[in-house]
Amino acid sequence: MAGDSSPCTLLVDNGSHRAESTLSLRRIAWELRGVLGRTVHPVSLLHSTRVDPTELGGTPAQIFEPFLKAKRAEGVDTFLIVPFFFGHSAAIYEYLPQRVVELRENWPELEVRVGPSMVALEDPSDTAVARILAALVRKKAREEELQRPAVTLVDHGTPRLAVNRVRNHLAAQLRVELGDDASLVVASSMERREGLDYDFNEPLLENLLGSEGFAGEVVLSMLFISPGRHAGPGGDIAQICTAVEDRHPGLTTHMSDLFATHPGVVEILAERFRQGLASAPVDAEIAPPGG
Repeated sequence: MAGDSSPCTLLVDNGSHRAESTLSLRRIAWELRGVLGRTVHPVSLLHSTRVDPTELGGTPAQIFEPFLKAKRAEGVDTFLIVPFFFGHSAAIYEYLPQRVVELRENWPELEVRVGPSMVALEDPSDTAVARILAALVRKKAREEELQRPAVTLVDHGTPRLAVNRVRNHLAAQLRVELGDDASLVVASSMERREGLDYDFNEPLLENLLGSEGFAGEVVLSMLFISPGRHAGPGGDIAQICTAVEDRHPGLTTHMSDLFATHPGVVEILAERFRQGLASAPVDAEIAPPGG
């Protein structure tokens, strides 16, 4: 790509120790390539190089900093990051810019732009993510022949209020999108830190399940992008559901498919790519709005 003025494009997730997550990232990057008509490199921020390459078709996972350094050796100095994140995560909007600023100390030609995350909190009319979540809930309800199940939009849980606002924003949109197809729609989190400062993560999934309105057929709208130790088969979410079902015999939980399985995801990412092209290069730490 030396001499090419267009940026080297990366689809970036947080990374996982699970091969399934890297394979999912690669699939979406390939599909995004088809839409954009340009190479899109699947790259994780961290973690994924611990996955045995034999589980990845023999090709090791790529992580952010070594990837950029390898591209520098090819004469590439300009990059565009398409974040595969729901919200304004510190990983992508603080950690990544910090690394870019430090790299630039010995690489002054380095230029990195970062597109917006998938959820546009500042634009209430942008319901693209919520529409996909609703479609995945309806798909699960059809498969299980459920009539107006209770729905909980469940995320990992976070120490950052700005990230939690994404969960609540999407839950409100999902409630509208599902309408009469759901008896209730309530946001929940898989886990939280101790202390009053983190109460915004409530209710926890383990406490919501089995409570009033959530003691029968419940669909978990999974606010997880790809499979991993939390959302994959036998993961933390599944274990929570099994434990609560054992205590509440009338409760049956059903997990929706994960976000990356829906074909509409690629169009959202393509739009974030276009917005990223028009953004200013990273030159300092970018703090998420609202703390």
